[in-house]
Amino acid sequence: MDNGCIIVTGASRGIGAAIAYELALAGFEVGCLSRSGDLPALEGVAPEIANRWHAVKCDVSQAEQLEQAFDVVARRAGKPLVGLVNNAGIHSQGPIEQVSADEFRRVMDTNALSVLMASQTLYPHLLRNGAGMIVNIGSFYDKLGIKHHLAYCAAKAAVGAMTRCMAVEWAKKGIRVHNVAPGYIMTDFNRDAMQTGPLAAYLAKRIPAGLPGQAEDVARLVTSLFKLDSPFMTGETIYIDGAHGMLG
Repeated sequence: MDNGCIIVTGASRGIGAAIAYELALAGFEVGCLSRSGDLPALEGVAPEIANRWHAVKCDVSQAEQLEQAFDVVARRAGKPLVGLVNNAGIHSQGPIEQVSADEFRRVMDTNALSVLMASQTLYPHLLRNGAGMIVNIGSFYDKLGIKHHLAYCAAKAAVGAMTRCMAVEWAKKGIRVHNVAPGYIMTDFNRDAMQTGPLAAYLAKRIPAGLPGQAEDVARLVTSLFKLDSPFMTGETIYIDGAHGMLG
């Protein structure tokens, strides 16, 4: 899988940007898909790393845009597509009795249906290569009951189920599929809330590790999966939550 190209959805900021950085640092070409089409928003990136990024504007809930974006990335990278990180996602919260059908569909389309469509788009590329890997970014919310997060929890549970199904069905074709499920991860979006106030106090008490994770923690785990030469390992959900999800 070395020297190939890996596509990362939702790569312009947050966890996606960190994943794009770590993959490029490991020597991969990286297709950086996002709604904005911007390069990952990271400062002080060395030119040899940034040159491995290929940013393309794409709405991952639209199949035609995915196909076009994958083709553009493959041409720009000049190397075969060997992997995919389904990271793009949105949050939604509110009382269950107020969740509209349109809002539920919007969350499912972006967080779950996009995983299916992007994986289907990559599938013929991996068949030609004879192997490859898909890493889906889920959440430890997939196994929890969280107030005001029905749509998000449902979508992330679906990601875990799809991971298992894809792993079983595509194993004989040399395609491995994993689900990385983060807990509370600090990013530019939530840094202030996680460092001060009620949420910070809750996390310090609730997370056995005492602190939320960093985007780099998730990125290094994802990259290690692509670097790991273990064809017998597939279909796993790997929780990275400081043991938070193990508490009753």
